[in-house]
Amino acid sequence: MTENVLVGLRQALPTLRPSEQRIAHAALADPAGVSRMSITDLATHCSTSTATVVRLCKSIGFDGYKTFCLALARAGADESGRRVEFGVAEGDIDPADTTREMVRKLAYQEARAVEETAEMLDLDQLDRVVTAISAARVVDVYGSASSGLAAQDLQQKLRRIGHQVNAWTDAHLALTSAAVLSPDSVAIAFSHSGETEEAISALRTAAERGAFTVGVTNFPESPLARLADATLTTVSRETRFRYGAMSSRMAQLMIVDMIFLGVAQRDPEDVSASLAATLAAVADRRVK
Repeated sequence: MTENVLVGLRQALPTLRPSEQRIAHAALADPAGVSRMSITDLATHCSTSTATVVRLCKSIGFDGYKTFCLALARAGADESGRRVEFGVAEGDIDPADTTREMVRKLAYQEARAVEETAEMLDLDQLDRVVTAISAARVVDVYGSASSGLAAQDLQQKLRRIGHQVNAWTDAHLALTSAAVLSPDSVAIAFSHSGETEEAISALRTAAERGAFTVGVTNFPESPLARLADATLTTVSRETRFRYGAMSSRMAQLMIVDMIFLGVAQRDPEDVSASLAATLAAVADRRVK
């Protein structure tokens, strides 16, 4: 988590104690400002103790407060530079923003979600997932609400290159499909929070059948992540008007495209033939 302190803080939030959450929220709101505070000042500002500050630093991978502040200073400078590129003063969308300001801020947030997801992704985990899908007899994909859109996108992409993939957005259908999987299958569950009961139940059932299980979530310490054989972590930011289900969509679709391209690279000739065949199959559906 020390690679990007702001990402580490966001991903750790659900597992932190209330006193630690206050520190994390302060650092996320003003990383440059907090980096200039003494440990005593920060503890006072957040109505907690210096011991709690040190505990938070160590829980997200730092050896002490000094290195935590150095990382915050670097992250704050990087955030400021990226906002300048997009022409925004700050990242959150405000009711008083003009249409131009709203569009620029949204573009900034979407771009950062894609960039940070790519930066923080565990490539070894991605390779494991791609290898498992490439060899699988069948792939089940689960997701509810907006995560269901990512599940359906992965299904249609992998089906176009010849893989047997089912996307289930209904909880009962997901469970009944997971219950008949075999050990040569793969089950993938999308859940931004990693706490969605439907996704967890389906993945647990698939695991009981011996399938290789994959969790795609924003929180690496979530119940879904702990259950899965492999976890692919997204990085997205919630703001005033962009709650988790909305902010996670671009990051999840980034993961979908990574999986698809990784699988496609394993057998480029067959993939090219499959894509040509599927394109030809719908060619006469286009308006002349």
